[in-house]
Parts: sequence; structure tokens; C-alpha cells
Amino acid sequence: MKNRKRIKSLSILLTVVLLTSALVSGCGGKKDSAESAKKVILNEVAHSIFYAPMYVAIEEGYFADEGINLELVTGYGADKTMTALLTGEADIGFMGSEASVYTYLQGAQDYAVNFAQLTQRAGNFLVSRIPIEHFSWDMLKGTYVLGGRKGGMPQMVFEYILKMNQINPDTDLTIDTSIDFGSTAAAFSGAREGEAGYADFTVEFEPHATSLETQQKGYIVASLGVDSGYVPYTAFSARKSYIEENPDTLLAFTKALQKGMDYVASHSAKEIASVIKPQFPETELDTITTIVTRYQAQDTWKKDLVFTEDSFTLLQNILMEAGELENYVPYKDLVTNTFAEQVK
Repeated sequence: MKNRKRIKSLSILLTVVLLTSALVSGCGGKKDSAESAKKVILNEVAHSIFYAPMYVAIEEGYFADEGINLELVTGYGADKTMTALLTGEADIGFMGSEASVYTYLQGAQDYAVNFAQLTQRAGNFLVSRIPIEHFSWDMLKGTYVLGGRKGGMPQMVFEYILKMNQINPDTDLTIDTSIDFGSTAAAFSGAREGEAGYADFTVEFEPHATSLETQQKGYIVASLGVDSGYVPYTAFSARKSYIEENPDTLLAFTKALQKGMDYVASHSAKEIASVIKPQFPETELDTITTIVTRYQAQDTWKKDLVFTEDSFTLLQNILMEAGELENYVPYKDLVTNTFAEQVK
């Protein structure tokens, strides 16, 4: 009897030890997993609802699921984002692909290569100081417009649309390209009629376009995304050396992005807005929903991340139209679909 009691006691003790070991092992596994996550610094050209699929991937934990510890930094301009990428301050850059063409032509040895295209339409809007019920582009003749940085994708797409409508960007209107990216809305709303620098229109990304409209300081009259057609507006890029040395990391990164793309393709604007709301704490949920609805309606986001040669050729055509490019650069040098093809 005593032996049976002793055996029973030993059995209970052994069970407790095993359970305790399992718990400790489980906790250690989570810690090891967190510690083994690959740190990736992503520098985005701007923080905008225009890039909703990326924020969905962040907020839904898709990057973490793929073993990536993502640090998001906003560069406030493609020139600044590219500088961060080339100097090694960032591992991945997210911006207009025109920046990769410029650095390639400048002779950079470890140049940026595009590996995933996110948006397929322009994400900015033309905002008027007064309501216009039936807008047409020829109404811009003789006006003063706050545009984007010279040589940047927003400005080049704007000029591309003007030329499509037989408007000369240099002689038919005045385009101010001197204001820093992200500051045009504040400059537009702060100006009063009759003052120097007064503008009739401004070209704005969200949430600034909707914010101006909500405050009744401006009125959206046209979508550059709709009127320019499909263009490869923004893409992810990395230095050539980083791609060669970190293929597993880039594949995991692209997998997480594709999950974000799949989410926005299969969920409502309200659901998407709710997910990305933490990224925009100062913007009301209803406003985010309105903006996402607008972007969904104009087919802003690709279904996959493949950057096709036709799209890259169109990008270079736009650069040539803007006088920023004389000769085509090789698609095979500046674009790789190795990762996007595997995850689509």
C-alpha cells in the first residue's frame, strides 16, 4: 500500500515537472521567435491611405507572421527616401520608380532595383478653391496651381494629363513646384485671394484632399488616377547588393505584402478603414472609409505585385514627356519579379 502511494506521489510529481517544462519551453520558443525575427527598415515616401495594403499587412501582423520585425520610417519625398536607401539607412524603399531610373543614370554602382509594384493609378486629386460642377481640364488655362516636386511622379503625371488635354504646362498656366511635399495643402488653405502666391488649384494626396473639402477650404474636382489611366505609380525597391544577400527576407516581405493586397481585394472599404485606423490616429474613421472607397472605385491597387515590362515602359514614356529622360534604361536591370511571381 505504501509503495502504491509512493508511486502515485512520484507520478503526480513527474506530471507537474513535465507540465512546468512544457510551459517554460513554450515561453522560451516565443522569445526565441521574437529574437530571431529579421529587422527590416522600410522607408516610405509619404504616409498616406493611398498605401492601404501595406498598412493592412502591418496591422494584421502579416510581416510578423513571416518572421520580419518591420520598422516603418517616412521619408517625405522620393529623393529623401532614395537617399536613405542608397546610404544604408533603409533596407527597402517605397516610392515612385522614377527615382530608381535617376540613380541608375547617375552611375550608382549599388543601385536600387524594383521588386514589387503596389499601386497602378495615381493617388492624388485636383482640388479647386471654389466648387466646379462640370470640370474640364481646359479650365486650368491661365490659373495658378500648386503642383509637386519637379521630376517627381505626382508632377510628371499632372503634366502628362495636361498634355493629353492639349494644355502646355509651361505656357498655358503657372505651376508652383517650390513647396515641400506634404505642405501644399497648408499653403493652399492659408492663402487668401489677392495675396502674393494665391493659388486657384492644388494637387493633393489623401487625406489632405478630403480634409480641405471637409473644412470647405477646397473642392475635389478631378482624380489624376482616373484621368491618367493605369500607371506604375509606386513600388518597393532595394539595393542590388541587399537583394543578392537577403533573398529569403525579400521573399518573406513580399509574401506579407501580397497578403495585404489580398485583404483589400476581398474586404469592404469600412473593414479596410477599421484595420488601418491605428496608422492614422488623427483621421476620423468615416473619413478613412470615404478615402478607401474612392481608391477602390478607381481600381488603385494591383491584385498582385508583379511589375511588368509594359508598365515600366509607360513609366519611361512619362519621364520622356516630362523632359526627364532621353534614352530608355534596361528593364532587366531595374526590375526583378523573382519574389512577386512566387507569391501571387
